[in-house]
Amino acid sequence: RRPPARPVCRTMATSTARALLASLALAASASGFVHNRPMVALRGAGWAPVARRAGQGVARTRGSGCTALAPVGAGLVASTASAQVALGVNSVLAGLAWAKGQRALTPAGLLHAWILGVLLWSTLGPEGWALCALYLVGGTAVTKVGKAKKEALGIAEGRGGSRGPENVWGSAATASLCAIGAVLAPAHRMTFQVGFVASLATKLSDTFASEIGKAYGKTTFLITTFKQVPPGTEGAVSLEGTLAGVAGSLLIAGAALWPLRLCGPLGVALSAAAAFVATNCESLIGATLQGRYPFMTNEVVNFVNTLIGALVAMGLRLACV
Repeated sequence: RRPPARPVCRTMATSTARALLASLALAASASGFVHNRPMVALRGAGWAPVARRAGQGVARTRGSGCTALAPVGAGLVASTASAQVALGVNSVLAGLAWAKGQRALTPAGLLHAWILGVLLWSTLGPEGWALCALYLVGGTAVTKVGKAKKEALGIAEGRGGSRGPENVWGSAATASLCAIGAVLAPAHRMTFQVGFVASLATKLSDTFASEIGKAYGKTTFLITTFKQVPPGTEGAVSLEGTLAGVAGSLLIAGAALWPLRLCGPLGVALSAAAAFVATNCESLIGATLQGRYPFMTNEVVNFVNTLIGALVAMGLRLACV
């Protein structure tokens, strides 16, 4: 006899609780980390300058030989406050989106976007959260460009362009790792922030290139052979799509410079260059591997694409500074 199936609402509640606990644990441990100099102020991570007082616990940096560090307790209090703000803001926005019947995300996608928002706000603050939100808005908008034509050709996004959990993490898993790394490794914070910016610039570049190329690409070539292929073919590129991809990467990188100030002019250049490299690598993967191996889904390819963009940008920054 089969055991009774678990109610869908209970399964979703359990998954939500587990995901929330995991994200909060990562965010709190990252934001509450002890740094290697006194009066540390990590902008956007929930830290405020704190002075050493007699009797407060401090930690020694491994191999540094110094103990002039921010108090552990103050960091934990700051991380708690940051997590509370993150929970409040994202819960209100998710509730409003649900009430208005938004269609950019599926119900499960909205839940996972909420978890992502809590994580990003808790680590990189409202600046990191806003940059990811810009990607979501830009990606959703460009998906609707030429929608009728793409639907007629059978190359439009599934579910009417609504994003599910697999889309959320396929696009933003690399950004999340960079956000956590920026707080866990303060000595390399700016390098991780550049990786964060580059990963989102890469993904929006890929989305712009794909959607504009399918809608307006006049001549579409396979990147490996340069033979003309129909729009929407995996690994296909077009001039119109390539230019749109560059514009998408500059949109994210430019916003990261101003008004969000997540990186400087060098970070903008590196992120845009890395996005161009990664987007073409994604086309190569699509033309050679995707479709041949069942595990190479769109979401896996998206993760690899953003990972390449982040690593290229971070490597270039380390080489430049």
